[in-house]
Amino acid sequence: MNGETEIGGELELTVSDLKQWAYCPRIPYYRYVIPVKVAPTYKMRRAKETEAAVQALEVRRGFRRYGLERAERRFELYLRSPRLKLSGKLDLLLVTEKAAYPVDFKDTEGGVRYNHRIQLAAYALLVEEKLQLPVPLAFVYLVPTKEVASVAVATKERAEVMRALQEIRRMAAREAMPAPTPVRARCVGCEFRNYCADIW
Repeated sequence: MNGETEIGGELELTVSDLKQWAYCPRIPYYRYVIPVKVAPTYKMRRAKETEAAVQALEVRRGFRRYGLERAERRFELYLRSPRLKLSGKLDLLLVTEKAAYPVDFKDTEGGVRYNHRIQLAAYALLVEEKLQLPVPLAFVYLVPTKEVASVAVATKERAEVMRALQEIRRMAAREAMPAPTPVRARCVGCEFRNYCADIW
């Protein structure tokens, strides 16, 4: 099966699936292969409150921190690609006459991680398809420090998105449980921890 066929497969995925896959491959497994119910965590509830607070501040700020003179802000933008069968809701999109720049709000310590990069590269693909504007760069707004970090969304990052789409769909089609994340610290507060009997 070639990559284009797999990407056009039946399983509709979200940008969050890609982020979770990069964080721990078992999370999409529990969503699509053996769906389980999980209660909203404190972190999930806090994320909604944080997003609203950041939006309220963002509308009063300039664009210097993004390296732009001016732009149009579009909050909570829903995006979907029929070609990729991928969708997601972006926190903020900055649109200029010549380009667009996805911005994701992260209430996290420790800076930008790999799963954040994959997430933003996926948004870049969705934005380009919807708006027909190039996405040369994306940003993460780190809530605890109020810093803005730029994130590359070049060929390498886009290829990783395409590979992840293929791998998730292949996993779901085969109903094969993937190995857990090697970072065991991630398991401690995971809402799916009770289902990973080989770890606990």
